[in-house]
Amino acid sequence: MKIAISAESTHDLNQALIERYDVKTVPFEIVLKDQCFKDGEICAEEIFAFVEKEKVLPKTNALNEFEYTEYFESLKKDYDAVIHICLSGEMSSSCNNAKRAAQSVGNVYIVDSRNLSTGIGLLVIYARELADMGLEPLEIQKRVQERTSAVQASFIVEKLDYLYKGGRCNSLALLGANLLKIRPRIVVKDGKMSSDKKYRGSMGSVIAKYGRELFEEFNTPDLSRVFITYSSATEEMVAAAKEVVSELGFKEVFETRAGATVTSHCGANTLGILYFNDGDAKN
Repeated sequence: MKIAISAESTHDLNQALIERYDVKTVPFEIVLKDQCFKDGEICAEEIFAFVEKEKVLPKTNALNEFEYTEYFESLKKDYDAVIHICLSGEMSSSCNNAKRAAQSVGNVYIVDSRNLSTGIGLLVIYARELADMGLEPLEIQKRVQERTSAVQASFIVEKLDYLYKGGRCNSLALLGANLLKIRPRIVVKDGKMSSDKKYRGSMGSVIAKYGRELFEEFNTPDLSRVFITYSSATEEMVAAAKEVVSELGFKEVFETRAGATVTSHCGANTLGILYFNDGDAKN
């Protein structure tokens, strides 16, 4: 059986990984005032420049049911079945829209990733591995959905400006964080984002401490692969993250940049380390 592995552009896999794992990708829409772009047509620096000038965030639009229906039907011309992994249903209407479209198209199996960015990417790669093993679509859907709870996805945000503009923190928190150089850790839990820790200092030192504490807290990593994903980052930030993950002995370390959808909500110098935290069962 020929199975397509699919996801929205919020998986944040780079082109090399998209080709390596044959990932079908459907883009979200980014709206900068009166201009519309597909995710992938605009870079992070253009988004930062827009926010700096206009003092508002871009708008990001999920796909509607009709768009998903057209997309799934186009895939079904070349594939017997489609496994589609969605941005968390707690963060976007995309997942429910995809589920309704899948019912009308048939042989399309939806997974709610309960995640974002390369947290989705981890699940996409896992789905490809299961498909390559010859598993049936329903079994792939079941196993990938079950493994969503094992994804460890978290990020350090340099400034709260974008979270403030997006209504996720108040002006007092923004002022205090900027004055004290507080860098919050954003985690994905139960399909939602929340801040659970705060760090202070330069981003290089913060990333080093974040990484060490992360692996102490989520301490059963599947060592197959890990993502270091960022909207933008200094060399010091990336080097600090790489040094931490190198000590664990991951077989593959993927460095990727967040796409326009994710970048529009987090701002510059946001960096995360993402991996499956079920190594006891998988290593």
